[in-house]
Amino acid sequence: MKNIFVKHEWFSNIRGDLLAGVLVGLALIPEAIAFSIIAGVDPKVGLYASFTMAVVIAFLGGRIAMISAATGSMSLLVTNLVKDYPEYGLQYLFAATILAGIFQILWAAIKIDRQMKYVSRAVMVGFSNALAILIFNAQLPQLQNVPWQVYPMVAGGLAIIYLLPRVTKVLPSPLVAIIFLTIISNGLGIDVPTVGDMGELPRQLPVFSIPKIPFSLESLQIILPYAVALSMVGLLASFLTANVVDDLTDTPSNKNREARGQGIANIITGFFGGMAGCAMIGQSVINIQSGGRKRLSTFSAGILLLFFMLALGNWVEKIPMAALVAVMIMVSIGTFNWASLKNIRIFPKSETAVMLTTVFITVMTKNLAMGVLVGSALSTIFFARKIAQLVFVDSYLNPDGTSRTYSVAGQIFFVSVTDFLNAFDFRENLEHVKINLTNAHLWDQSAIAAIDKIALKFRRQGTEVELFGLNEASSTLIDRLAVHDKVKDLEDLGAQKLRTQE
Repeated sequence: MKNIFVKHEWFSNIRGDLLAGVLVGLALIPEAIAFSIIAGVDPKVGLYASFTMAVVIAFLGGRIAMISAATGSMSLLVTNLVKDYPEYGLQYLFAATILAGIFQILWAAIKIDRQMKYVSRAVMVGFSNALAILIFNAQLPQLQNVPWQVYPMVAGGLAIIYLLPRVTKVLPSPLVAIIFLTIISNGLGIDVPTVGDMGELPRQLPVFSIPKIPFSLESLQIILPYAVALSMVGLLASFLTANVVDDLTDTPSNKNREARGQGIANIITGFFGGMAGCAMIGQSVINIQSGGRKRLSTFSAGILLLFFMLALGNWVEKIPMAALVAVMIMVSIGTFNWASLKNIRIFPKSETAVMLTTVFITVMTKNLAMGVLVGSALSTIFFARKIAQLVFVDSYLNPDGTSRTYSVAGQIFFVSVTDFLNAFDFRENLEHVKINLTNAHLWDQSAIAAIDKIALKFRRQGTEVELFGLNEASSTLIDRLAVHDKVKDLEDLGAQKLRTQE
């Protein structure tokens, strides 16, 4: 049984996984270098991180075929850590990476992945669209102030990527585009920016080392905020990327296992001189679109990245950036959810607003967590408003004209209490009012306060109020928080409120 499981997850798609690994390994190099520059550290820090993250997560991750490495979202978080502490900045970065990994393991222990159910589909679509825009924007510097030959090379690379699959699918078309453009640029001596211009590739294996920082409370106070932010942003990006890969492959993922795997990978990365990393949607999409489906694709991407750096560094440095720009433009096009634009008139306006807000905030701040949090908050507000509108109160007057029964249906909470209160007529001269709550649920203090207000308003004019049909949870809340049934007159009510405040 174990052999069957290993074969299914690792070796049931060897050719496709290895070819995808070659392409992803190449694509990781300029990305890792660029993210290292953003963080203000040597390029090898991002490259080592991409190697260790990919290899470790291949074994421990909960989303098969997803690529984890150094990312822009994580590098943006540590910029000030490196810059503000020139003496220990780099070592603080390694320590923060290790601590972030420990936090991620703790988050996995409390099953934080369950919170993903609160992220709506509109937010996830907005997340994908924002990432597509950010990936495209990241390529623009490679198209500015460059030799004119870069533009036809990018166009040619895109033509190969999209047209070659109509002829043959023996090799992934993005890999063919990289090889072809490299041969053309070097064979004809075309002077265009190359991978080597981004930074020097390391020529040795990463070495295990404990961060050289003062082991003191002061050091912990410095790295703790960064570690918490890295752990949360890393998991958020990884979970949302896992959802994208789930959709692309029509297969499920174990996000709790992914959280634990990300934590262990970051701990190992920190001890081997790398910066914190997480799942990469761009490289994950490249992997899937190039035929990668199993853990071998992630593992081979990490191993081949190291092989390209150490054994083929001189050749890899000659790859024109135009080739990799073409690949990343393909990724941005593939990542964007074009149906969200085509169906924008069909979707509810609230969901469209959530999607567009998520895109706007993410692109403006370049902070994935901020975009998702704002989008989720807006989604929650719209949902609460919709639920609040589903409160119905019917009433009928008894034949004797002295009593009225109100029947309430819906969810009573802080958003819906105003409509709930407006349904009662306090000017009517009655002896008895019954409130049927069989089809209603009281959720919070606002709901109980509304019940108190109704009961006390009727009592002021001599009308007795009776509640019935309460479910167990609502009845418990009434017993704990309500005051209308604990006082006899308004003076008692004032004293009751005073005791409650004390």
